[in-house]
Amino acid sequence: MRLLQLMRPSHWTKNVFVFAALVFGKKLSGPAGEAFVAVASAAGGFVCFCVASSAIYIFNDIIDRGADSLHPEKSKRPIAAGAVSMGSAAVLSGLCAAAAIIGALVLTWSLTVIIAAYVLLMVLYSLLLKRVMIVDCIVISTGFCLRAVAGAVVIGVFISPWLIICTFALCLFLAFGKRRAELARLRENSQSFRETLGAYSPELLAHMLDVTSGLAVVCFLLYTMDARTLTVFGTNNLVYTTPLVLYCIFRFSALVQNGAFGGPTEIILRDRPFQIGVVLWVLCCAGIIYAKSLGFSFGDVLAY
Repeated sequence: MRLLQLMRPSHWTKNVFVFAALVFGKKLSGPAGEAFVAVASAAGGFVCFCVASSAIYIFNDIIDRGADSLHPEKSKRPIAAGAVSMGSAAVLSGLCAAAAIIGALVLTWSLTVIIAAYVLLMVLYSLLLKRVMIVDCIVISTGFCLRAVAGAVVIGVFISPWLIICTFALCLFLAFGKRRAELARLRENSQSFRETLGAYSPELLAHMLDVTSGLAVVCFLLYTMDARTLTVFGTNNLVYTTPLVLYCIFRFSALVQNGAFGGPTEIILRDRPFQIGVVLWVLCCAGIIYAKSLGFSFGDVLAY
């Protein structure tokens, strides 16, 4: 049980970005056999990233065990609490990394390269880059972009620049949001637990949240109105899901700035209004993208 806790399964929700290309690449509208293979491949990529991210979580916990032992919440983690030895944790981390690489090899060589790049980037993050202000959040966002690209590679669809741009902008917003939540929770002791938090201030992070949230929304709007989006989906009606996008972004920003939650994972798993907003957005997007496949047209409903 302690070893499973060490792998942080609750954080596997972050890997849902692997499924983005499955939905937006219209792989669910083909013949049943092809759709099944695409879903199975995407699920395989998701599992590979779950195991790879667990390897990094364990490695990071080994590196940060001293600071974590003083943290009000992280002190409960198995390594910081002394429930799991560093030797056992190191072995588990290595096994997870190896399993991710082997699983990726079974699926496709390109996924293997992406998983290896992700692991290398996150190791550098744990050892060095997380101590560099702003760079720490950029690296985290890049890790999510690798997840999205992996989802496209594993099912064999075109890697849209919009997939990367929108993912990066959104995840940069989420990363700065996590830093803001940590400041709100830890207050004057924040630098003791994370070195870079001493360089951030509530005002600076509020400004960064404003900029990145605006960037994420603008990128999404540009994507919905792009000519290729019209060509691929036969409609630009994704633009009408913008109110849901705004609601989710604004609610997330409000929750992290008042310290109600410790970060994106807690909000995703525990805040019901945010969950409802995300689910509604996904359902609306899926309905718009696959409307023609289902024999329904929005042409008579939405015109511009």
